[in-house]
Amino acid sequence: MVLDRHGEVIHHLTLGDSTRARPLNFEEIPVDLIEYTLAAEDKRFWSHGGVDLLASARAAMDALREREVVSGASTVTQQLIKISSPPGRRGLWVKVRESLAARRLEMTWDKRRILTEYFNRLDYGSLRIGPAEAARFYFQKPVADLSLGECALLAGLPQAPSRLNPLKHPQRAMNRRAVVLARLAASGKYDVFRITSALAETPVFRPLVEARSAPWMEFPPGDGPVPRTTLDLAIQSDLEAIVGEETARLRHANLRHAAVVAIHNPTGEILALVSSSDWDDPRGGQINGALSPRSPGSTLKPFTYLLAMRDLQRTPVSILADIPTTFRTQQGLDLPENYDRTCRGPVTLRMALACSLNLPALRELNALGGPKPLLELLEKLGVKTLGSDPEEHGLGLTLGNAPVRLFELTQAYSTLARLGQHIPPVMILGSSRDEGQRMLDGMSCYQIADILSDPVARAPLFPPGSPLDLPFRCAVKTGTSSDFHDNWCIGFTPEFTVGVWAGNFEHQPMKGLSGIDGAGPIFRRSMMRLHREVPATWYAMPDGLVEVMVDSRTGKQVSMDSELPQARRDRVPVALIPPVAVVSDYDDEGRAWLDPSYSTWFNSVDNRRRNEFAMSHTLPAAEPLRIVSPVDGMTYLLDPDIPGGSSRLRPVSNLPGVVDWSCATLRIEEMDGAEPVIHLVAGSHELMARDTRDGSVRVIRIFVKDL
Repeated sequence: MVLDRHGEVIHHLTLGDSTRARPLNFEEIPVDLIEYTLAAEDKRFWSHGGVDLLASARAAMDALREREVVSGASTVTQQLIKISSPPGRRGLWVKVRESLAARRLEMTWDKRRILTEYFNRLDYGSLRIGPAEAARFYFQKPVADLSLGECALLAGLPQAPSRLNPLKHPQRAMNRRAVVLARLAASGKYDVFRITSALAETPVFRPLVEARSAPWMEFPPGDGPVPRTTLDLAIQSDLEAIVGEETARLRHANLRHAAVVAIHNPTGEILALVSSSDWDDPRGGQINGALSPRSPGSTLKPFTYLLAMRDLQRTPVSILADIPTTFRTQQGLDLPENYDRTCRGPVTLRMALACSLNLPALRELNALGGPKPLLELLEKLGVKTLGSDPEEHGLGLTLGNAPVRLFELTQAYSTLARLGQHIPPVMILGSSRDEGQRMLDGMSCYQIADILSDPVARAPLFPPGSPLDLPFRCAVKTGTSSDFHDNWCIGFTPEFTVGVWAGNFEHQPMKGLSGIDGAGPIFRRSMMRLHREVPATWYAMPDGLVEVMVDSRTGKQVSMDSELPQARRDRVPVALIPPVAVVSDYDDEGRAWLDPSYSTWFNSVDNRRRNEFAMSHTLPAAEPLRIVSPVDGMTYLLDPDIPGGSSRLRPVSNLPGVVDWSCATLRIEEMDGAEPVIHLVAGSHELMARDTRDGSVRVIRIFVKDL
């Protein structure tokens, strides 16, 4: 059996021969079942020494008279030897060997033990071994609740379990029951009234249909005590029902499968794990969605911002640039977009994470030096599917372009929930485990949890009333892979971490379902179920944080009673209190000045904040000048067969609008409002980019060849 944390049976496993068995102690076997069985199989069990000489003599006489074996003489002890031995050909020598073994067993064990071992090995048909499984399967009741008639019926089945199967041959089983009761009556040792009552009963068969919770869980059969899992059967069953209901509700959107992992944060114990919405679904129902690597979408972004807080000294009020940005990848240049294909200009880190903006996350990972630190952090937290080459994923790692397992990512989030204390998850109650170690900064984890639980910060993209808004404080992050193949929703309270994946195992896309629509409702209902008996709490603010009021356009301090529409309260580390805003930060109309790195966004249709910002071409850029393209040392081939030629190259910098491009050996054509065009000719060329405000220069060399 598989037991839950409270000792409740989750499901009965099959043995290697496909049978099911549950051993009983002698005291658990009903007295009536013992008496009826002995009347049918071995009426002198309590008096013989393993071999019933009277029965053997009678059987021998019958065989001589009829010239064939017409009755058996095996005692219960001999039958125990037989059913405990490997199958083989029957013969006289085998009978002699069983008789000797039975005699030895009677000299070694007492009668109660022999009877107990015998009952626990009896075949009652329908692949049920032992009276406990027989009672559960045929009558759906504990063996202790069997009636007289039911005991008599079961007592007769071991003689021929298949021929007397009460579900297939009920009349044969009833006839055999009558024989058993007649033998008991003939013995004169049993109350006639009880025998009559047993004969008058009409058994009601209720064959059990196995509907197992956690059907994915299997244990090899063993001789030791049955281990208790950490699962809670009530929670497991309820979460399975939730997954089934929600996937059925969204079947029209081509959502058929989902998986859930629920972790008890203080201990790391797995309280529930739902592998799929329907174990019997022929289209992959027996795939374990919690262990199948899938694209996690934006659920990895919090870990990028953890690194930014650690290595770039970011705080929730740090200003990040949500602007069109070109990144260099192994495949060439990439111009990624946000989910809604618009940019917002300067945003706080709080808003960037809460609204799951792609561009700020990519820019932060780029500022961290690339994907390597994020991959190393995720591996440290237990995510083992990312491979050894960070550049294989590039900056897109923060957007979820590498497959991860729901089980492992939920484990990583549970470390966030413990404010940096990592405890490996366990599924066997009382199993030895690591007591945990600090892997993340507690203050940074608190700030990430604070952002992920902030409904006001995420309101621009996730309006109030969504599945993310629970009646208690809860940190939550959604993710949607490209082309809607995968939905994710992972979150936590101090008590529980819940991870949800939704999608299709055969990788068919859903019809426009984002994480908030697909996995979100399952997450909400699962978290509500977990907190049905356990009140939700929240974290106390760590020492070392101080409350400030900032202008969300600049990230600088303003007075605590400021009436600026953009003023926001937040908490930052004492060591990273932002500077105070000054008059020169604004133009005469109170608009905040932007440096030239924002010029492309400022002049685009995405800029819906023209009343908030003004453009300055004299402010120093928030980041140093970089040449994004071309790459230093790159070789270009001139192909005359390309229409219009292949001699035009448009350079890209991170500071459009304030860079002066020059080259002594190539002609550069200026373009209004855009980067210039370089006309290539064969040779080696030195290309220079100069920041017109401070004179800083970057130089690269490119090579051009004719085909």
